[in-house]
Amino acid sequence: MSVHFEERSGVVPCPTSWGSWYQTMEEVFIEVNVPQGTSGKEVKCTLGSRQVELHVKGTEIFKGRLYDGTVSDESTWTLEDKVLIRIVLMKTNRAAGNCWPSLLEGEYCADAWVQDQMQRKLTLERFHRENPGFDFSGAEISGNFAGGGPDFSSLQK
Repeated sequence: MSVHFEERSGVVPCPTSWGSWYQTMEEVFIEVNVPQGTSGKEVKCTLGSRQVELHVKGTEIFKGRLYDGTVSDESTWTLEDKVLIRIVLMKTNRAAGNCWPSLLEGEYCADAWVQDQMQRKLTLERFHRENPGFDFSGAEISGNFAGGGPDFSSLQK
C-alpha cells in the first residue's frame, strides 16, 4: 500500500552529498549516485538491523549506526543502470509517528523544512491506510501532525 500512495503523492527526499534518502511508514529508501559503468562487483554493501555500510570502488560512501531499527532480513540493495544504488530498509517501528529525523545517528539529518514535510507525508499515509476509500494523495495537512497526527481511535463510530 505504501508504494501506491507514494507513487501518487510523491516523496520528500533529504538531499546528501552522495544522493538522497526518503521514507514511508514502512521503509527507508537510500539512493546513491555512482560513477557511470559501476559494476556490482565494485559495490560492497553491508546491511544490519542498526548498521549500514557502503563502499564503491574501494571508497567508503557512508558507514554508521542507523537512526532506528530495521529488519535486516528484509533489507536489499540494487544497482540500477550502473549509475544508481538503491537501498531499501524495512523499519521495525512502522507507526506514522516514527519519522526518522536523520538516516544515521547524527549524520545526514533532514533540515527543519524537510523534516516537517516528511512528517506531513507520513501522517497522510496513515490517514490513507485508516480510510482506504479516500484519496489523500493530493491532500494538504495543517495543525497537529507531529508524532503521526491526531489520534481518533477513542472516538465512537
